Parts: sequence; structure tokens; C-alpha cells
Amino acid sequence: MKVDLKKDLPSYSAKRGVIELVDVPRLRYLMIDGSGDPNTSVSYRHAIETLFPVSYSLKFLSKRELGRDYVVMPLEALWWADDMESFTSARDKSRWSWTAMILVPDWIPDDLVGKAKAVAAGAPAIDRVRVEELTEGRCYQTLHVGSYDDEGPVLDHLHHVVMPAAGVEPSGRHHEIYLSDARRTEPAKLRTILRQPVTAPRPPV
Repeated sequence: MKVDLKKDLPSYSAKRGVIELVDVPRLRYLMIDGSGDPNTSVSYRHAIETLFPVSYSLKFLSKRELGRDYVVMPLEALWWADDMESFTSARDKSRWSWTAMILVPDWIPDDLVGKAKAVAAGAPAIDRVRVEELTEGRCYQTLHVGSYDDEGPVLDHLHHVVMPAAGVEPSGRHHEIYLSDARRTEPAKLRTILRQPVTAPRPPV
């Protein structure tokens, strides 16, 4: 049977208009780092043009060599900047840094990742691909439906209302999971999980 980890991992499910706490397990990803506006950055485009060929090569190798087939997971990205306001009330994408990534199933050994990279050796950012574990733990997340440029008010509410009221602070980088293919989906219908790792609540004074 073909495994679909989006259905098996609760952290890949979110509700529109509801900001919920979730516990995200340690997960392993193909990653590529970069910086700059993703709409104009050649580096970001090359990252995407590399992560998917490696991921599909890995899927086929897993099916052939390990007897385990799975659905390639969606593109994800971590985003950060020196000033968080560049994500919320004063969105300035030129100031963003990012890590583009796609999840690797836990049964995939490192040597198979190496084989997949060799198969996709012609991809433009193949020399920048790495495999790394990410432990986010307790997070707030919600499903945003709409343009990426319309995320600002949601993030502003999360960081300036929800998190202060709960007595928590960011403990990791802003995380987005792109459930829609932006090449084939109208901006108003894009579905994106927005996630923010947080600290434990502060004790009452």
C-alpha cells in the first residue's frame, strides 16, 4: 500500500480560522537554505527545482529497493528575519531568510538519499541539498486559505494577541506547509498551514 504521511501525521492537519496547539514530533527533511524574496529569488526557484526531483527519485528508490511506496510530501519552508515585523505588519520579503524543505519518511536510510541525489545530479541546487532532523515540539498552527500576501494579519494576531495571552514566546522559526500547488491554484484558494513553535507558558507572577 502507498503511505500518505499527510494523513498519518496529525501535525499535517489544521483548521481554517482556528489557531490550535499541536505537538510536532522530530521529523527529517531534505533542506536547502537561502535568502531574499521568494517571488524574485533565483535561489528559491532553484531550491524547488531541486527538492522535488530528489524527493521523487527517493520515492521510486524506496519502492524499488525497500518495497515501500509513499506519496511525496508537500513543499515546506522555514522563514525568519532580524525583525519579525517584516512577516506581519510590515511585510518586506527582501529581508527574509528561508529553508525550503520536503519531509523524508523515517524508514529511508541516508545511503538511499545519496542515491537519489545522484539520480537528480543535474538539478540546479543539488550541491546545496542536505538531510537534517527538525524538532519543533509544542506549536501553534492554523490553516490559511488565500494569497500568501494575505497571511500578515493572521500572523500579527498570533504573535501579538494569542501568544502573549497564553504567556508563550516563539521558540523556533516560522514554518509554512504548502498544501496547494501555486502554479495551478488561484491565489484566493491556496491552502497553507502556518506554524509557530513556542516556549512553555510562563508561570504566574
